[in-house]
Amino acid sequence: MKKIYCMMGKSSTGKDTLFKMLMEDQELSVKTLVPYTTRPMREGERDGVEYHFCDETRLKALEESGRIIELRTYDTVHGLWKYFTVDDDQVDLEKYSYLLIGTLEAYLKIRDYYGKDRVIPIYIEVEDGLRLQRAVERERKESMPRYEELCRRFLADAVDFSEEKLTDAGIEKRFINENLSETEHIIRQYMLESE
Repeated sequence: MKKIYCMMGKSSTGKDTLFKMLMEDQELSVKTLVPYTTRPMREGERDGVEYHFCDETRLKALEESGRIIELRTYDTVHGLWKYFTVDDDQVDLEKYSYLLIGTLEAYLKIRDYYGKDRVIPIYIEVEDGLRLQRAVERERKESMPRYEELCRRFLADAVDFSEEKLTDAGIEKRFINENLSETEHIIRQYMLESE
């Protein structure tokens, strides 16, 4: 049986970059489970790649059909944004392993849905000062920077990924991302050993 690797961590820890590096690794040969969101698409994002971007009507139809595995709603300065995982026939654990990026809450619900032995957490950490610096640098590149939302997310992460919640979720192994290539190598070895 193959695995679902759920990469998570606070914002600006390098999850997206590490994800892309691991997805390109031919030996790992993982697929991705593309999540869904109602938030607006950011510059450089593509529908069906980073997320399936949809509206409330499509979300409601998926809920009514019983296909939502997990759903989170965030009250942002730009309105309610929803992120969710759908049982949409993307997953075949008989043939493939998967890598996805999610929150702690998403990890728990996906783990409960597919089973603890099949869903493996990969928790990424970066010192808070460096994280904040990275977040500001990334947001500055946007045509319309959303600094208020950046601050909201930074503060919310302290609650969402508190030590108590990490302990309750059974997250023991952590990957400190001080150097992308080293962190990618360590995660890669961990995934290979978990298969």
